[in-house]
Amino acid sequence: MKADFWHQRWENKETGWHEASANPVFTDTFHHLGLTTGDRVFVPMCGKTLDIHWLLDNGYAVVGAELNEPAVQQLFTELGKKPRISDSGTHKCYEAENITVWVGDILTLSTEQLGQVDGIYDRGALVALPKEMRSRYAPHIKAISQCAPQLLVTYRYDTQKMQGPPFAIAEAELEAHYDNTHQRVEVFSRTVDGKFAPEVTVVERVWLLAEK
Repeated sequence: MKADFWHQRWENKETGWHEASANPVFTDTFHHLGLTTGDRVFVPMCGKTLDIHWLLDNGYAVVGAELNEPAVQQLFTELGKKPRISDSGTHKCYEAENITVWVGDILTLSTEQLGQVDGIYDRGALVALPKEMRSRYAPHIKAISQCAPQLLVTYRYDTQKMQGPPFAIAEAELEAHYDNTHQRVEVFSRTVDGKFAPEVTVVERVWLLAEK
């Protein structure tokens, strides 16, 4: 899946993943990360999610990564923050009090750029990628975050009725990506009809991944 796909979605305002408020499943399950006020949360492929507003309002620092620069510009505008902008050559960096967002390819983001990470919230990154990219993404995120704990959202549905994104991810794939380094515990599950397409039943699951 190429970058142009996502840029086109943003340009055409085809952003069905963007919600009008902080995601309630996120706010209800976030405590499982065991973080404290002031800890720094990594939100990969963050877009302009209002989950970031919730994190900042609750005293956390945020580091995000996003491919689409206009989405990041909108995020800072909606936060009422004027960013300091710098260019590292591979990524642009938008910074303000308690928030840093890197603009560019997340698969080339480095540990040094990312900085300290106390926890990761991945609601829309892993599920946005096709399988061949997930096999690169999962180990890369573990490496650059130094295996920080993750709250990870996945979906299961009949792939004959829908292809994604968001993509369905089998538990066997999660086992292959994470179980050698992390304890994986399901902390939430629900079944939703028509969440992404008519007549498609989706099982939404939230996993806590904690380093062994």
